[in-house]
Amino acid sequence: MSSVIASTRFSVLDRSRTREGHDAPRALRDTVDLAREAEALGFHRFWVSEHHGVPGVAGSAPTVLAAAVAAATSTIRVGTGGVMLPNHRPLVVAEQFGVLASLFPGRIDMGLGRSVGFTDGVRRALGHGKEDAEDFPGRLTELLGWIDGTQQAHPRVHAHPAEGLHIPAYVLAIGEGAAVAAAAGLPLVIGDLRGREKVLRAIEVYRRDFRPSARAERPEVIVAGSVAVAGTEEAARRLLVPEAWAMAYSRTHGDFPPLAPAERVEALTMTAKERRLYEQGLDGHVHGTEDQVAEQLEKAITETGADEVLVTTSTYDREALTDSLRRLARIARIAGPDRRAGAATRPRRPITAGPGHEERERWEA
Repeated sequence: MSSVIASTRFSVLDRSRTREGHDAPRALRDTVDLAREAEALGFHRFWVSEHHGVPGVAGSAPTVLAAAVAAATSTIRVGTGGVMLPNHRPLVVAEQFGVLASLFPGRIDMGLGRSVGFTDGVRRALGHGKEDAEDFPGRLTELLGWIDGTQQAHPRVHAHPAEGLHIPAYVLAIGEGAAVAAAAGLPLVIGDLRGREKVLRAIEVYRRDFRPSARAERPEVIVAGSVAVAGTEEAARRLLVPEAWAMAYSRTHGDFPPLAPAERVEALTMTAKERRLYEQGLDGHVHGTEDQVAEQLEKAITETGADEVLVTTSTYDREALTDSLRRLARIARIAGPDRRAGAATRPRRPITAGPGHEERERWEA
């Protein structure tokens, strides 16, 4: 194993994707089951996401789901990738994370994004418009103030039990997200591993403009993306098929469907546009055999200078997904009971000056 991979943390984000023949409650239980497996394999953290009014995604209440994940595990860090701050009052978000951090001390991460909903209808139902995303920096400052006890906008109001607790915060980058993270002095979560040039530019801006804070003395970059590992390159590619088709379908029909089995997708007759979008959805992901993925990861980590890789793979076959994580754990040498505790404290590679980059619509959904 390369020293680059050995000095990089590996974590998992599960989007609670629904699957054909399996309902939304099953998707949420699958997420909890996957968290248990990720913990057993030695992954550093397990995050869940926030989506509203999206038929193919069951995770609509990330802090609630994070509580279920944390209760079902004991050592892995648990958090959100992320809570979409424009959808919520900062005080309420602070209170929710305060409860989580009180119940599961030392294990809770607060990942924050600026999306305001997938469609106009969803945004209206949430009571927010696209313009609310523009106030993300202000909402972020207010939220951190509630936790640090420094907010002045609401005298004699306190966020119990959050105030005074140490709750690590992370900014999910999309658009100006990298600049927001830099100005706030917070770690940056950015994706994905495909649009490398765009991502590198954003990371460069983040590192250049980073202002040390009480929460982070130096820049920290978590690069997110799909990673599929299997016994053969073709088997790994087939793990990517269900999500690639779901994305292509959503862009041609306006509806995000449950994940379909790879064999059914491969047998479909697609329009020219569907086929083009589908092939684009398959292109550029980190995938292949263990040796192939190790080589691709070493290149990606070297180029981005990432401290951590956050694996966001969604697929129909959950057994194959679990097998992929097992193989990835072997690549990273984090697998096995003797590595579980060490995974959370593994020395972090020093960040060196280098290129840096940005995020895709997935965080917005």
